[in-house]
Amino acid sequence: MRVTFLGTSGAVPTTERNTSAVFVNREGDQLLFDCGEGTQRQMMRYNTGFAVEHVFVTHLHGDHILGLPGLVQTWDFNDREEPLAIHAPTGTRSQIEDLIHVGGNDPAFPVRIHQVSPGDVVVDREEYEVRAIRTEHRCNSVGYAVVEDDRKGRFDREKAENELGISPGPAYSKLHRGESVELDDGRVVEPEEVVGPARPGRTLVYTGDTEPTDAVAAASEDADLLIHDATFAEDRRDRAQATAHSTAKQAAEVAQRAGAKRLALTHVSTRYGGDPSPLAHEAADAFEGESFVAQDGQKLRVPYPDEE
Repeated sequence: MRVTFLGTSGAVPTTERNTSAVFVNREGDQLLFDCGEGTQRQMMRYNTGFAVEHVFVTHLHGDHILGLPGLVQTWDFNDREEPLAIHAPTGTRSQIEDLIHVGGNDPAFPVRIHQVSPGDVVVDREEYEVRAIRTEHRCNSVGYAVVEDDRKGRFDREKAENELGISPGPAYSKLHRGESVELDDGRVVEPEEVVGPARPGRTLVYTGDTEPTDAVAAASEDADLLIHDATFAEDRRDRAQATAHSTAKQAAEVAQRAGAKRLALTHVSTRYGGDPSPLAHEAADAFEGESFVAQDGQKLRVPYPDEE
């Protein structure tokens, strides 16, 4: 799983930061979370590719959606045929439709708009789900969690071959699938004799804009990466509360409660655009894991828990 931060600024772009967008490549599935103005150019600039099947919108403030019309029209100009799914909070379908068709544009490829509520499984794939989570902002909003299924346990080939006398071949696959195997001498080998316990998959959480909430902390339990609103430092905590955003310290406290492994601070106010160190210092003081202020173009790999 690889993450590219396409836009990390809050409310308006700066010369260093574009508005909100995060690109996730999950084993070849390309997912786009929010689509602020200029996102398609950021995708070109940082070489993410354009083979996106799903766009996940957290809420309808302009810095999270104004890139959609241009991106959809670019796909249309490039003769896209594959359907696009846009997921957005319940009650926003008509506004999303207006964005897609702005200027009389009528895409030649299917665009399907799915309204989602907290708790919904938005995308259900064989190896992972994308779930909508509750957030608290000044409008109808959701966050999203990419949650992988547990993986099969490790197969102990040495034990299978040298201790149990199982020849390499189809029997190994059957055991790894959880099926018992009968050997030529009549012995029956059970999967748990050669297959270790299931190994956890990865969890990535993206909040969009939000106050610190118990719901985000619950969804981020043991998360491998939490990407959290950190618009302000503590010196502007009153402003954060008034606008339903979080401070870097509050984001870090959510990550600490959740036991997340890494915390990415994003949606950075232009007040800290030239020097986001106050945000970084606050988060480091409140969170024992790795934390950082995300930068446009930053790429990172999210490893499996047992790789670390």
